[in-house]
Amino acid sequence: MNKTILILTALYGAIAIILGALGTHALKSHMTTDDLTNYKTAVFYHIIHVLAILIILAYPQLNFSTKSTIGWLFIAGITFFSGSIYLISLHLVKAKTIWFITPFGGLLFILGWLFLTYQFFKLH
Repeated sequence: MNKTILILTALYGAIAIILGALGTHALKSHMTTDDLTNYKTAVFYHIIHVLAILIILAYPQLNFSTKSTIGWLFIAGITFFSGSIYLISLHLVKAKTIWFITPFGGLLFILGWLFLTYQFFKLH
């Protein structure tokens, strides 16, 4: 098992919970409805992909290389997709300066899911 992916996944899980709680309790009064909706979307995709990584790592029929590839695609997807939405929603950066990062992160998620689909298709 890839220890680095496990550690990052556990850390990203903790970060997802912290950011979700922060958004719900501390930040929502400072955010517009649209910003809060976007922020919640980032948290949702973040935590879903953390859980997906853990499930994939535990799946015995997938080899190390497959698990590693999907793990890294999802970790990068979380970083770029959710990370950019967090930054934009909190007005830490302007959307027009990093507009390309969010869809790139989404593409990484899609590639991870398609690679997983292909690997499941190959199973006997």
